[in-house]
Amino acid sequence: MMSSTLVETVSINYEDFNDSFLTCGTCLCVYDSGEHTPKLLPCSHTVCRNCLERIIAAQLHDTGYFRCPICREHIGIPRGGVGTLPPSYIVNQLLDLMSQQRRDVIPKCSTHSTQELLFCETCDSVFCTLCSGGLHNGAGASQHTVIPFSIAIKRMSEILLYKAHLCIKNLNNAYDNVSAEMQNLEASVEKTVEAINRSFQDLIGLVDKRRHECLQWVRKVREDKRKILREQLDLIQSEKDKVQGECDGLQFQVEVRNITKKIGDLNEKLDATSTLSEPRENSFLKYEFKHNTSFKDISKALAEFGKIKVSTTFPALCTAKIGEAITHLKSSVVVNTVDYHGNPRTSGADPVQYVPTTPGKVRMFVSIFNRPIKGSPFVIDVTEHNNAVWKLGSRGSSEESFVQPTRIIVDREGTMFVSDTGNSRIKVIDRDGDIGHIGPKGLESQGGTGLALMPDGNLVAINWRTKFVSIISKEGELLKQFTYPDFVEPTDVAANSRGEIIVADNGANKIFLFDSNGKPLTTFGGKGEKEGQFKLISAIAVGKCDEILVADHRIQIFSKDGKFSRTVPEQRKRSVWWPGCRFWWLHPSIADRKGAELHPGDECKWKAYV
Repeated sequence: MMSSTLVETVSINYEDFNDSFLTCGTCLCVYDSGEHTPKLLPCSHTVCRNCLERIIAAQLHDTGYFRCPICREHIGIPRGGVGTLPPSYIVNQLLDLMSQQRRDVIPKCSTHSTQELLFCETCDSVFCTLCSGGLHNGAGASQHTVIPFSIAIKRMSEILLYKAHLCIKNLNNAYDNVSAEMQNLEASVEKTVEAINRSFQDLIGLVDKRRHECLQWVRKVREDKRKILREQLDLIQSEKDKVQGECDGLQFQVEVRNITKKIGDLNEKLDATSTLSEPRENSFLKYEFKHNTSFKDISKALAEFGKIKVSTTFPALCTAKIGEAITHLKSSVVVNTVDYHGNPRTSGADPVQYVPTTPGKVRMFVSIFNRPIKGSPFVIDVTEHNNAVWKLGSRGSSEESFVQPTRIIVDREGTMFVSDTGNSRIKVIDRDGDIGHIGPKGLESQGGTGLALMPDGNLVAINWRTKFVSIISKEGELLKQFTYPDFVEPTDVAANSRGEIIVADNGANKIFLFDSNGKPLTTFGGKGEKEGQFKLISAIAVGKCDEILVADHRIQIFSKDGKFSRTVPEQRKRSVWWPGCRFWWLHPSIADRKGAELHPGDECKWKAYV
């Protein structure tokens, strides 16, 4: 036997819906979950359970059928009676809907009691369409978002609950953080107390050591004095025994001569014993502790001994000043700390330095006491380009122009000296930007390619065309010149702290070392790519320990006497040519022969790029 399931589907406009849909058509009572439970008949009509039971009970004969009170169709009575008829699910759902609608507060207009109020989310205002004439006032009101005020209330309630939940969550986190900080405080107090006890125990140990030293000294003095006095007592007792021994039997002595002799001996001994009456040591012993300023010094030192270091820094208000980040250059971040009231701290503010290795955006986390500062983490844009903060020059022969600048050095006063090879001169630029020139003596025929600073402040230049090394004063006076027969193509020069001059010869692939008077001291190098050999020498420099650095397609480091030490590790396997690398430990700089402009970098104020 096949069974079928009756499925109800209905589409109702909610605005046209009223309570008449939920009343029994027979008794006109509102359906409920009790005796007026809605029952669905096979004819699709809905009648309450109470009416169906009355209809069946009113029949004179038990035929097993009853008529639908609405369409009069014969309906079979199920075995379990009316209670086993299926419920009307759609009516039950409508009952739930109306029950919910009644529970919701639907604000109405005070003038038009049947008109529901509306809410404009854009204007944040409540209005009635009838009062406003069907229009919502305001500029661009047609594009505003308008919803029923009842829905807005529900949304606001949800937002309120959500915000309250967030507030409670934040307060819980705050409570946990403060509780954790209190625990950390107790741990810090325990560590501090332990450190205080340990330090003062060491101090007590020093005091106790000094006390034992003083007591030991007293005991030693006592023993020394007792020893002297004991020896004197023994001597007195010995003399006493001698006198008594000599006097024994004198009453029986009848020889006058012997008696006279004894009397003379006793007279001498009497004179000798008179000196024994004075103790050879004294009992004076006194302790003093205020004989000098030691007591005051110790008191003062104790008053200054130990320091409890505390901090009132409030990380959430602290800020960080992040400078420009350039790959492979030191960048810095300065953290400015303040207390809870925003007052700046007087200590700290030391820059934190780092060296980024790759370009791109990186995040930096800055925390104090494991708590992030304001704005942390910071997004830093690391770039490969170091933009110039100051620029001078163009191609030409004017006062500010360059033609093939090859070297740049900076003295301790911040004055820059640029080898302007194409113009056979040295351009001098002081800290105020004033420009002067040195030359052409020693720089003739556009051959001045090397330039260095001597320990006495004079300049030393090399001319690859004339093969002369020239020592020039800062005022431009040619002080000394010398050359060497083995020079082939000397292209660069440097000077160490001893005033010795180092010349790099690209033609001979050698390094020549001279004293300050031009006397040759040593030569090293040769053509090749092995350690200690060179190929296309482009630059030479001196390290802070007078090490000699030579650059070709690599950087080799030699001792001050020319012995090979090591090679700077290459980060890349490809061949690299250093067109003009000037290593200067106080003022590092790099010169590029291709350019004609001077670009001091911003990492070091007088770090310059040509």
